[in-house]
Amino acid sequence: MGSVEGVIRKLKSKAKPGALEGMKRFGMAPDNRLGVSVPDMREIAKDLGRDHDLAIALWKTGVEEARIVAGLVADPGQITDELMEAWVKDFDSWDVCDQVCMNLFDRSPLAWKKVRDWAKREEEFVKRASFALMASLAVHDKASPDSKFVALLPIIRHASTDERNFVKKAVNWALRQIGKRNAMLNKAALAEARRIAGMDSKAARWIASDAIRELESEAVLNRLVARGK
Repeated sequence: MGSVEGVIRKLKSKAKPGALEGMKRFGMAPDNRLGVSVPDMREIAKDLGRDHDLAIALWKTGVEEARIVAGLVADPGQITDELMEAWVKDFDSWDVCDQVCMNLFDRSPLAWKKVRDWAKREEEFVKRASFALMASLAVHDKASPDSKFVALLPIIRHASTDERNFVKKAVNWALRQIGKRNAMLNKAALAEARRIAGMDSKAARWIASDAIRELESEAVLNRLVARGK
């Protein structure tokens, strides 16, 4: 079992303060950040293993990298509605938002509910979390039927006029990941992208054109054929 102090020491030993300026340029919140790479955080988390109590304590430090490690070591089976709501309100940087959604929240039975709940919220990173979670489910949830993902497309369309950079990029990400899941969803996502392209919004046109470019690409189509999907 690890300790908060021990994890922070390990993170500081891997920190590259010189990388902070570059992270800032990429839109990562500079406050409470050490400058640790994702591979190094993953290595630290792997050594720790699952430790839900430690995850809770790491989150409370407010250190961005400690929060990413928290998302890696927390137990998805112990994730409550209250915890998800508390953590999502603390998101202040896109990388923490995305990493927690990809590594933890999408493994919770509450994930599908939160996708819909958070899409209705106006806080920038709460709304981003909805679509980051949507994208993560498209990759990791192998059991859900196509119909559940098709039902998310109107939510994507509704959010596509949000001009905020961190929201529109997540909306685009969700649309692309759904469209890369299989051939049927590829067609459905492309049809939705074309509807979005006709909307009177700069953000919507960008979301649509970027998604269409990838979903119609030879690389994606060949991959779907090769996978028989």
